[in-house]
Amino acid sequence: MEKKVGATLQSFDDIWKLLPDDVGKRIKQDKNIMNEHIQEIRLRVLSPLFVKTNKGRYFLTDGQNNWIVTNRHIKEAVEKLGGYSLYAFEEELRQGYLTVSGGHRVGFCGRAVLEGGKVKTLRQVSSLNIRIAGEVIGCGEQWIPYLFENNSLCHTIIVSPPGCGKTTLLRDMIRCFSYGVNGMDHYNVGVVDERGEIAAMKDGVPQMDIGPCTDVQENCPKAEGMVFLLRSMTPDIIAVDELGKEADFIGVEELLHAGVTLISTVHGNDMEGLLKNKKMQKMIGEMENGRILFLSKKCGTGTVEEIWDTQGKKRYERGVKP
Repeated sequence: MEKKVGATLQSFDDIWKLLPDDVGKRIKQDKNIMNEHIQEIRLRVLSPLFVKTNKGRYFLTDGQNNWIVTNRHIKEAVEKLGGYSLYAFEEELRQGYLTVSGGHRVGFCGRAVLEGGKVKTLRQVSSLNIRIAGEVIGCGEQWIPYLFENNSLCHTIIVSPPGCGKTTLLRDMIRCFSYGVNGMDHYNVGVVDERGEIAAMKDGVPQMDIGPCTDVQENCPKAEGMVFLLRSMTPDIIAVDELGKEADFIGVEELLHAGVTLISTVHGNDMEGLLKNKKMQKMIGEMENGRILFLSKKCGTGTVEEIWDTQGKKRYERGVKP
């Protein structure tokens, strides 16, 4: 299948609504940027407006000089985000990001306000990073055959540092299984979309193509979401993004004992580093048949470098013929 790249199934309007009018206008004026796939828009106070695409990185100018982001731009963007969802804004600002309509994520930097030694919220926001949610239809298809052992689907963990395409690959694998692979008409896939980045639901409708046999539990902690799906939707597969908290692994343990296949993502770099995490080591040890995919962006976002099984055998290495 031909790979198709897109921000979402809806228009880019959700992004322009987040930006001050003159910032959006300046980006739209740049034909190179608008003809490419925008991945990030960064606003840093008293620094040039920055846009990253799938083909390059751009500091925008006003003709001769850099187009400078001011305090007014930051303030206006924050006010728009605050009005977008006041509860979510206050709740998630302390975590450093907010997920908005379309699945786009806005990251914040500023002055941390502490309470009991923990971040309570941020004040004096000085930087914003709008990461554009995207889908690459077909990017997961070539890796599906590696996920089977004796015609049985294996638990799968997708590992990489931030920004290497874990969520994009996870989403397309969900789509593949939901439509059907390996001679099976379809798999019932349950998705725990805690931050709204996988399916990008809007008014109950996924804005990303996640297939016709996918059920989404949105805005729910992963552990609770996995249990909810197990009890209510009888899934063949449960997919979750970015395991990390202690509670996440408790939920995974119940899922594994229920005989449901897990497809998940985690932050990491290589097998050695992954196994230094005791929670990951325990989870991998409980997977009789499992696959671990390591990603990088050496040859573009979503480059699969290696695939291991959970018994410690390497099943694939980029550049090495089987």
